[in-house]
Amino acid sequence: MSTATSGASPAAAARQDAQRPYAGGESGSTGGVDAPGGEQRSAARSRKPATMAQALNRALHDALAEDPDVLVLGEDVGTLGGVFRVTDGLAAQFGAERCADTPLAEAGILGTAVGMAMYGMRPVVEMQFDAFAYPAFEQLVSHVARMRNRTRGALPMPITVRVPYGGGIGGVEHHSDSSEAYYMATPGLHVVTPATVEDAYGLLRESIASDDPVIFLEPKRLYWGRSADWSPERPAPVPGIGRAAVRRSGTSATLITYGPSVPVCLAAAEAAREDGLELEVVDLRSLVPFDEETVTASVRRTGRAVVVHESAGFAGPGAELAARVSERCFHYLEAPVLRVAGFDIPYPPPMLERHHLPDVERVLDAVARLQWESDWVPEDGTVGGGSTVGVAGRGRGGAR
Repeated sequence: MSTATSGASPAAAARQDAQRPYAGGESGSTGGVDAPGGEQRSAARSRKPATMAQALNRALHDALAEDPDVLVLGEDVGTLGGVFRVTDGLAAQFGAERCADTPLAEAGILGTAVGMAMYGMRPVVEMQFDAFAYPAFEQLVSHVARMRNRTRGALPMPITVRVPYGGGIGGVEHHSDSSEAYYMATPGLHVVTPATVEDAYGLLRESIASDDPVIFLEPKRLYWGRSADWSPERPAPVPGIGRAAVRRSGTSATLITYGPSVPVCLAAAEAAREDGLELEVVDLRSLVPFDEETVTASVRRTGRAVVVHESAGFAGPGAELAARVSERCFHYLEAPVLRVAGFDIPYPPPMLERHHLPDVERVLDAVARLQWESDWVPEDGTVGGGSTVGVAGRGRGGAR
């Protein structure tokens, strides 16, 4: 993330950073993987940066090429190449039988995938948009999530369900939902969501290879984020499903986040430096299984935590995360775990979504309410959780 530009406030500069295409973790990090050598970096500079959509396309291509049991199915995934062109060119190369267009019937698509998986295939299902997946919930909850347990392991369910999700693209109702809480609350499913180009490729390949069903949530607003370090010929390894990644190290507080909110938190952490705060950013990557070890280790180091996501706050993912952190880190906490989330409303019209989605200022306002030990009072004189202040007015005395 770039630092604040001359003549602009840290918050304004951070907001601009949050809108720029996201190319990975801190300093191009891929979540703990060693940086490539000098020759690789030189080659990376000569390559055209790859987008998340291209990395997903390459992951599907490589999976189809390596395993004849893998196939892709969904609405418009064949001839059109998908609404977001993630499946572009796959039907032409592998044929309509392995990259198949389906009717507009999500329950039928997923039900068909269940039968395929029972006979040893590895279907990759695309739900065209997040809320389009709702008609398939009966198949998902009653069969996909339960089949392996129901048969005592005799019938694994190697199904990957790709779901473009989240807001930030000006989409209307049913095109911008953050529905991860439904999947997280369904035992038997793995739920993952990449925030980097590297993770998009690595996590999708691992999801397709898994014998357990995986809900693969793709942040739509990050489809066009780029990475100059990722090579489709030699993709770097990434941590597997069930592992979080520290995208930015810090000592003042921990921002726990995932998917589309990762670049927002990185921008907020950059802005907070102007006030002497060093915020650690943990990208969960995998919502189920949850990497409790990495998250709790971070919170125990910093003593404060804020959970950030686009999904609704009430009974949302942050509720479980905050409860788990509070239980595991109670004696290390210096303030309650706070949440920054979407409002408890149906997704708003495109012109209003900027008010609904967590942004840098909302994250920094939560950080300011983490009970810092100082004589600081907001510039407007208000005290308490309802105050909203600029970055420059936030306290420094309690920074760890």
